[in-house]
Amino acid sequence: MSTPAARMDGRAWASLLVLCGAVFLEGIDVAMLNVALPSIRADLGLSTGMLSGVISAYVLGYGGFMLLGGRAADLLGRRRVFLFWLVVFLAFSGLGGLATEGWMLLLARFVTGVASAFMMPAGLALVTATFPAGPARTKALGVYAGTAAGGFTLGLVAGGLLTSIGWRWVFFAPVIMAALILIAAVPLIKEPDAPEAGAGRPRGGFDLVGAFSVTGAMLLLAYGVVRLERPSHGAALTACAFAGGLVLLAAFVAIERRAASPLLRLGILRSAALVRTSLSAALFIGAFAGFQFLMTLYLQELRGWTTWETGLAMLVLGVDTVLAPTLTPRLVDRFGNLRVLLGGLVLAAVAYGLFVPVGLDWAYTIMFPIMALLSMAFALAYGPLTMAATDGVDESEHGLAGGLFYTAIQFGTALGLSTVTAVQVAALGGGTSPDAGLDALRTALAVPFAAALLAAVITAFGLRARAAAAHTAARPADPAQEPAETAETVA
Repeated sequence: MSTPAARMDGRAWASLLVLCGAVFLEGIDVAMLNVALPSIRADLGLSTGMLSGVISAYVLGYGGFMLLGGRAADLLGRRRVFLFWLVVFLAFSGLGGLATEGWMLLLARFVTGVASAFMMPAGLALVTATFPAGPARTKALGVYAGTAAGGFTLGLVAGGLLTSIGWRWVFFAPVIMAALILIAAVPLIKEPDAPEAGAGRPRGGFDLVGAFSVTGAMLLLAYGVVRLERPSHGAALTACAFAGGLVLLAAFVAIERRAASPLLRLGILRSAALVRTSLSAALFIGAFAGFQFLMTLYLQELRGWTTWETGLAMLVLGVDTVLAPTLTPRLVDRFGNLRVLLGGLVLAAVAYGLFVPVGLDWAYTIMFPIMALLSMAFALAYGPLTMAATDGVDESEHGLAGGLFYTAIQFGTALGLSTVTAVQVAALGGGTSPDAGLDALRTALAVPFAAALLAAVITAFGLRARAAAAHTAARPADPAQEPAETAETVA
């Protein structure tokens, strides 16, 4: 006969599988659509601008509402927010599959992005609240992050297969997945704070003025980042989007300083570790998004491979789905989170660097080990980044910390795609030959390499700062210098 503790443990891991299904759904949804875009354009007759808008609409919804989604999870209840927006995700993914006009796709992707902005922070907060800090949480977050990484990479293969059947299945397949996740989530996922009548949840009202100002700021900034893909097209509008976003962001900071129940406690931004994690996440995911885009262009446009062949070629990237939940937690337990993260970032920079001299006649046997190295890098980096997102943050603010983390990821993705596109277009100029396209692609490949390298440098500084803090704490106490040392530690 099983004990109550064993039943609780079994329930916790069952709920983790449901939450992993949701984060996998979000990742695979984005990756599949990227592969299906050419087929969508051919069927619906969309212009290049409208087709780009299908991707941009999701980025705007996701990036614009992420902070609001993270705080809503803390204030309204993580289970409630997660389930409600899972239903919204399901409904509007279905609308995308039924679309007959470009505007229907834009609406579907925007609302799907908003749904993800509320679901993802709530899901991460549910994981950290369900598993106590220590080996259990490290393992749970390793599984969670590995599943998320697998969604990004395996989505390319699934997208290639589904697109060969019909592009609408790229939208209908997530509907089926979301329905199954919802059926399992209702009985399995419980609000962790419910037994204590909301204990641990922030008190106070909802800061609507702050919510509107920060959402407007994120929408404008995300729009500005997306417009960077074509810097020469409407430069004034791009500048106005950034300026308006910065003005609203400044207004948001002023509002939060005076709000009785702020949407974002500004003190959380004083955490150097949180800032470093967010920057590293933005750079790492942005580098991968840019590389994924360039590899798709290389294989399909320069080498003439089909979407199915492209997906199979990138299947090796999905190895991180196995490595992240099995190998990474053990390495974190032995070497520490930051050391494992630094190793992953360095491996990523090496992999991107090895791809820079890519040629038109490269055999897959040359590409395979480099992509396998990148898969290992993803397995080592993504999990520790997810773990670091809530490390040292009060349980009541895990939704907010998750919102900040996923905001960084989404802006990093948008910035990575926009930057590699802008660099490739500028390097290509008016060239149309395969050699010109290859030269432009090589130039653009320097962007992911530089981004991964910068992320490694930022993490190395964090590792050095942690070592210095540990050394300071280990020194024998000197009563005469105690106030100065305390101030140094806080700084």
